[in-house]
Amino acid sequence: MNERIRELLEQAGVNYAAMPKDTVYEKFAELIVRECMRMCEVTEMSFVTHHCDVEASGAITVKQFIAEHFGVE
Repeated sequence: MNERIRELLEQAGVNYAAMPKDTVYEKFAELIVRECMRMCEVTEMSFVTHHCDVEASGAITVKQFIAEHFGVE
């Protein structure tokens, strides 16, 4: 996870500085990010099935941007 997750937690009212490492909040945020990435994969497969290669490539690009933005592999 990166600084963006911490910022979002604080926007949600969580005092990140006072939290112990590896909290349920961080894990929850990571799971949401991973689910968004999975939906990009599902979208890619739908485009591939319909022979929309440019759109499929775009879905994978979005997945990579999400991964980089939130520091998830």
